[in-house]
Amino acid sequence: MTELSALVKPPQGPLKIAADSSGLSFSLVIPTYNESKNVGKLVSHLCALLDNLLPNQYELILVDDNSPDQTWEVAQQLTVHYPRLRVMRRQQERGLSSAVIRGWQVANGEILGVIDADLQHPPDTLSQMVKQVQAGADLAVASRHVEGGGVSDWSLLRRFLSRGAQMLGLLILPSVVGRVTDPMSGYFMVRRSAIAGHTLNPVGYKILLEVIGRGRVGDIAEVGYVFQEREAGESKVTWKQYLEYLGHLVRLRSGGRIARIRQTFPIGRFLRFGLVGLSGVFVDMVVLYLLSDPSTLAWGLTRSKILAGEVAILNNFLWNDAWTFADVARSQQGMAARIKRFLKFNAVCLSGLVLNVLLLNLIFNVVFGQRYRYLANLVAIAVVTAWNFWMNLKLSWRVTEVKKTSK
Repeated sequence: MTELSALVKPPQGPLKIAADSSGLSFSLVIPTYNESKNVGKLVSHLCALLDNLLPNQYELILVDDNSPDQTWEVAQQLTVHYPRLRVMRRQQERGLSSAVIRGWQVANGEILGVIDADLQHPPDTLSQMVKQVQAGADLAVASRHVEGGGVSDWSLLRRFLSRGAQMLGLLILPSVVGRVTDPMSGYFMVRRSAIAGHTLNPVGYKILLEVIGRGRVGDIAEVGYVFQEREAGESKVTWKQYLEYLGHLVRLRSGGRIARIRQTFPIGRFLRFGLVGLSGVFVDMVVLYLLSDPSTLAWGLTRSKILAGEVAILNNFLWNDAWTFADVARSQQGMAARIKRFLKFNAVCLSGLVLNVLLLNLIFNVVFGQRYRYLANLVAIAVVTAWNFWMNLKLSWRVTEVKKTSK
């Protein structure tokens, strides 16, 4: 009988599964967040099932993301009665997909599985999936869309979204999505050898696509199951999950090209920079109106634009420092460092402002005509946004100073 440590330290580093196991047949990961009301019943059911199916040859690894309802603590108390249960409490990382992979990284089994903690995945289906893998399948997936599968009480909208996501998946990445009937399933098991050595980088809540797309998955078996309604807790299904699913498909389809682009051009930062820029557009437009409109102060367009732009620059700096580049700002604390960042940000944006003014006057006087001052201003801002982001990324928010250490 393999001795198991009840408490598990979260691993660090890349999300990569080791090839070697430690003699167990099966490791089942249960990712949790605010599931304290469900874990007791789930663990009891799973242990009763697996004690008969794989006596002393399995382990349950509950990975909790530091739930406010103390799910991890409830699970730790269960280890006294269920010695095959291990608990990992993550305090530095978040996310269901990474929780599953972190659980697999400390797993001892030749077969690695995942099941939700909300009791919507019927544990009894595990028996059929284990038999499929033991019979030679590399991957066994619990599917709602094969014989014996279905959903208990889904709304028409949710059914439409689920099927629509699958159809889009078949268009974007047929070689992966087309291999299973339920690509968004979060209930499956896979041979360790099929994914060992591959760095996994899933997006959102569903990791099945990552396993199929990046692993060495040969034969796939599907087992029907009926998706149950929650007995306790709140559903975590949101629109964001569907968007992340589509983003994941596109990234897999790109074959790493998107990842290479992100290394040189951080898209996430740019989107945050763009949102901050939208707030600056509003500030800019309001100040420009107050200064230049014939019904207000009626100042000259160029002077009004310079003042409006400077106010918008201050607004944008404060938001970017607190959000877009917050990680860099935290490493350069203190008023002096913040003033230095602002001066560099201001210099970059002022150079952009000069370009903005030139474009504004060109568009205002030549292209659109003098009645469309605000449209001209909007176009000029859009052209300069990419310039401002790239230059600020390289000059304003970067770590160039190191702390001196005493000898």
